[in-house]
Amino acid sequence: VGRKPLVKVKVYVEGGGDRSALRTQCRKGFSKFFSKTALWGKMPRVIACGGRSKTFDMFRHALANASHDETVVMLVDSETLVTELPWIHLKKQDGWNCPDRATEKNAHLMVQCMEAWFLADKDTLAAFFGQGFNRNKLPRRPTVEEVPKADLEKGLKEATRGCAAKGPYDKGRHSFEILARLDAERILEASPHAKRLVADLLEMASA
Repeated sequence: VGRKPLVKVKVYVEGGGDRSALRTQCRKGFSKFFSKTALWGKMPRVIACGGRSKTFDMFRHALANASHDETVVMLVDSETLVTELPWIHLKKQDGWNCPDRATEKNAHLMVQCMEAWFLADKDTLAAFFGQGFNRNKLPRRPTVEEVPKADLEKGLKEATRGCAAKGPYDKGRHSFEILARLDAERILEASPHAKRLVADLLEMASA
């Protein structure tokens, strides 16, 4: 029996908070999502880091200690509209400096947060929440990455207010389970930053 090949690409993801069980859900959700893309067969290892600052700290440490054949990527919410390259955005948004060994391919953004991906696949949202789901309450901007984070959170709450089975949208209880069910093709078509993420991860895994 041959040795299992080492994972060349590791993705440090914002999400999961301080609870190990939630971080496990986060890791599984992103892994499931990636498995529905061209990354199937060349899957990155997902590390759910919890909070935003913790994610950056873990990413920097991993990057500094990465072996020559290992690639480390950070994936965080942009929090606001993105009009510049990721590290420039993160410098203005969070005061984060691009680490010495990092390039633009090492930083990726969910614009403006992970829930924006949900808007690209409203059918999955409706199926998940079931009876009482009101998709008319969701933000209607044609471009999902232009929806402000506050509008997105408010829209999800209002659209699910009447869902007796699942209850109103709760990030901790629902987000990663929904992520695992999303139609990845729809997300990549609707979100240029998600498409860039998968393309870069595939390039890194194929190098």
